[in-house]
Amino acid sequence: MRHWPEGSAADPEAARERYESDMRTTRAALREAARADMPAAHFGVAVVIAASVVLGLFAGPVAGSLVVGVFGALFLMTLAVMFVRGIRGVDACWRSYLFTFGWANWI
Repeated sequence: MRHWPEGSAADPEAARERYESDMRTTRAALREAARADMPAAHFGVAVVIAASVVLGLFAGPVAGSLVVGVFGALFLMTLAVMFVRGIRGVDACWRSYLFTFGWANWI
């Protein structure tokens, strides 16, 4: 049997509010941890370009082009998703760019 802070006559509404408050706090912390910014995305583009050049030199131009092509396709797919969701213009491009290359924030 679980002991509630409210005692044996626990208020379900208070428990629900406490749960929702904890979930909001947890989700805010996760959003902050997963947030990407423009300098990180620019660094991600630089890493992709450097990796494609190195791969192109050592494994051949097809391998280097494949790296750039995969990231280009990912960018175009995320841009299409932004348009489907109703996000247009520069904002859609920025969000797609952050999604595609913002992973460099964790390098």
